[in-house]
Amino acid sequence: MSKYYDLTDVKEMAGGDEDFLKVIVQTFLEEIPPDVKSMIEAMENGNPSLAYQYAHKMKPNLQLFGLDLMEHVLLIEAWSKGNAKEADAQTAGERIATKVNLAQHQLKKDFDLE
Repeated sequence: MSKYYDLTDVKEMAGGDEDFLKVIVQTFLEEIPPDVKSMIEAMENGNPSLAYQYAHKMKPNLQLFGLDLMEHVLLIEAWSKGNAKEADAQTAGERIATKVNLAQHQLKKDFDLE
């Protein structure tokens, strides 16, 4: 089964410390799914400024975990500034939510965090 995430950068950051690696994964799991939910809610409630804040906040973690969602995050940021269509931003938000959800479940399983 292919992975929905890539821990190459996370492992490099952890420097071989498996306990630290697990802490990084746990922190990701605690912070990112609620932020995705809040970003989607902000978009649904017509609050582009708040959606931007959440998208921007998540960007480094999504990159660190190799989720390949930068294009979608940038689209939401562009929408929040009036430079993209709302429908495109909604689609981007759905793709982010789906991939984060899949990665979340896989990380929990792979690190025995269920």
